[in-house]
Amino acid sequence: MQPDTTDLLDRFLRYVRIDTRSDDKSPTTPSTPGQWDLLRLLERELKELGLADVVLTEHGYVLATLPATSLKKIPAIAWFAHVDTATNLPGAAKPLVHRAYDGRPIVLPDDPAQKLTLETTPFLRDCLGHDLVTASGTTLLGSDDKSGIATVMAAVRHLLQHPEIPHGKIRICFNPDEEIARGVTKLDLQQLGADCGYTLDGSSPGEIDFETFSADAAVLEIQGVASHPGWAKDVMVNAARLAGRFLAALPLEQSPERTSGTAGFIHPIECTASAEHAKVRLILRDFELAGLAAHRARLEQITADLRAAEPKAVITLTFTEQYRNMRYWLEQDMRPVEFAQEAIRRAGLAPKSSAIRGGTDGSSLTQRGLPTPNIFCGMHEVHSPREWVSLQDMAKAVETLVHLAQVWVERSP
Repeated sequence: MQPDTTDLLDRFLRYVRIDTRSDDKSPTTPSTPGQWDLLRLLERELKELGLADVVLTEHGYVLATLPATSLKKIPAIAWFAHVDTATNLPGAAKPLVHRAYDGRPIVLPDDPAQKLTLETTPFLRDCLGHDLVTASGTTLLGSDDKSGIATVMAAVRHLLQHPEIPHGKIRICFNPDEEIARGVTKLDLQQLGADCGYTLDGSSPGEIDFETFSADAAVLEIQGVASHPGWAKDVMVNAARLAGRFLAALPLEQSPERTSGTAGFIHPIECTASAEHAKVRLILRDFELAGLAAHRARLEQITADLRAAEPKAVITLTFTEQYRNMRYWLEQDMRPVEFAQEAIRRAGLAPKSSAIRGGTDGSSLTQRGLPTPNIFCGMHEVHSPREWVSLQDMAKAVETLVHLAQVWVERSP
């Protein structure tokens, strides 16, 4: 099959211009108004394509149905992609298309210090001759995960245009707030009505992921003892200093900047402090639950030592479960992964899997009972102004989804 790359590119460029950066300090779902803008656009586009049961829920989930073309009784599958972008940079891109990339450095015009070269970006060597899309240097491109959205939309459009292709019922779900670990917390799985899912939220061609970090969040709060600094001796307890001591006690060898592969980490992501009050927010990551428990225990010991050193301070440490390694459930029934591997082979690619040093909505969905591995959609250098995607790689993801729909028909009894 040959996906319509003109339509695919047009959709992607349209989506990335909308600022959908999420906000983990917002109590709402979605967490930002810009996500509603893209969700409403997708709702309208799905209706224009002619899908059934298109709805935008009160919590920002766009759901739709691509009706089955096969008469066989086939499990319903769902395709997911998230509308939000990461919190660290603006998300309204000025996308630039670099046709037939020839290997020369790509300098991003709004910040010439941001550049892509073959030496610093090895994946570019696999994309010589491809049409690449970047942002302009000061924002995210938003290919995480708008390349996933465009891929799903293009696959749906192709299947609608080719009703002779046999497939079962396919449910579409575009969701908010994946980047702040809330992506599917308010999704009603009964309303979704699927037996298996796939997130389109991966990187290089052929990728099919079924193992992620397990994740917790932690918050340390310190209430000091206030005093006029001129008369503070033996009275004041400085919360800011205690926060500094806590941070200094964190094991550097278990930090993101010192770990790779399957090693987990403890990562302080924010610290606010005054003499009276301090707050430190952290994330804990590990592929194994025992490792995650060890990270918790390390923080509890550091906190206990701090309390012993300054008994007049009120120090609290709280943990919140975020998501768990989806491998624990998927390894019990690998058919969703095996079917995706076959679809990838039919698209002319070699399937490959690795342990993701992060999470996807599939982590939470799988834990909740909906097996949901993760499929590539071409994104690279995500969460940075150098983010880029190959149009040809996105087209391969579209092709993979179309084949995947057929594999489910063939492999169902």
